[in-house]
Amino acid sequence: MRRRKFIIPLAVLAVAIAIALAVLLRKTAPPEPVRLLPEAQAYLYLDLSPLRAAGLLEKMPPVQLDPEYDKFVKETGFQFERDLEEAAIAVHEQPPAAPGPNEKRYSEVIVAKFDGQRARDYLKKVAQSIDTYHEREIYNVPREDRIVHVCILGPDLVAVSNANDPTIIRGIISRYRKLALPFGGPKLVREHYSALPFGTLSWAIADVGEGSTTNTALVLPGGYDLFFPPNTVMVASLRYLGSIDLKVRAITSSDDAARRITDQLSAFLAVFRTLELSAGGPDPDVKAFFDSIKVQQDGKSARLSADLPKGFLQKMLTEPPPEIQPATPPEAKKPQPKKHPKRHHK
Repeated sequence: MRRRKFIIPLAVLAVAIAIALAVLLRKTAPPEPVRLLPEAQAYLYLDLSPLRAAGLLEKMPPVQLDPEYDKFVKETGFQFERDLEEAAIAVHEQPPAAPGPNEKRYSEVIVAKFDGQRARDYLKKVAQSIDTYHEREIYNVPREDRIVHVCILGPDLVAVSNANDPTIIRGIISRYRKLALPFGGPKLVREHYSALPFGTLSWAIADVGEGSTTNTALVLPGGYDLFFPPNTVMVASLRYLGSIDLKVRAITSSDDAARRITDQLSAFLAVFRTLELSAGGPDPDVKAFFDSIKVQQDGKSARLSADLPKGFLQKMLTEPPPEIQPATPPEAKKPQPKKHPKRHHK
C-alpha cells in the first residue's frame, strides 16, 4: 500500500516534468523544418495549419494558374495554395557570375500533403540528372540559368535548394537523419529564436547588415528607403489571437543606432497614413490596423507592433489592394480671352 502511495505522486511529477520540458523545447528549439536548414543570412518560417483551422483561408479567390504550374498541379496533384502546411526558407547571399550585386538564392524545407509516387514520377521526367546521397534521390531540375535540387525526405517532407553548391542539399539530408536532436538549427536562429512570442505562427529572422561596414538599405512600399546600421538583426513575428498580432524588432549594437531606426519608422508611418487618407478615407478595419501601429525604442532595439483585425486579413487575401494615389490637384482655370470693346465707325 505504501508503494502505491508513492507511485501516484511520482507519476504526477513525471507528467508535470514532461509538460515543462515540452514547453521549454517549444520555447527554445526551432521547428523541425527550420533545424534542417543550412547557415544563411535570413530565415522565414510559416505555419498555415492554424489559419486553415480558423477558416481564414477558405474565402481566398481562385488562383489563375500559368500553363507550366497548371501542368505541375495536374501531374502531381499538389497545389501550394491548398496543400501546404509549413514552410521553412533560408536566404543565401551568393556572388554573381558577372560583376554586380550579390544574388539571392534559397533553400526550403516544406511540410505538405502530396502523393509521393506521383511527385517522383514528375521529378524524374523534368530532371536532367539524379544523384543519390544517403539512400535519398536528389533530382537536379534545370530552371532558367540555375539548377534546382529537390529531395523527397519523407511522406510529407520535401527539401529544395537553388544554390550552386550541391553540398547544401546534402547537408539538409544529413541533418534529417539526426532530426532527433532538439537543440540544433542554424546559429542565427538559435541565438534569436527565444525572442519570439509564444504561439508565433510565422516569423522571420534576418542579419540585415551581414558583412557590411555601412548602412544597409531596405526598400519599403512606395519606394521609401529604410537604412539599417551594420550588425543589425531583424526579428519579426505573427501570432493569431482572434486577430493577427504583428511584432517587428530591430536589434542593433547601440542606443543611437536604435534611435535612428525608430525615427525612420515613425516618419514612414506618418507618410503612409497621409497617403491612405488622401485615397478617399480608410476602411474601418484598415483604420483600426493603422491606429494600432506603435513604434518605440527599447534600449538597443527599435520595436514596431500592430494588430491586424480578422476582417482586414480577409480583405487582404480576397481583394486586390487599392491603388493609393496622391490627391489630384484642382484643375487650373483657363484664362479667358479679353473682350475688346467694339469700335463704332462714324
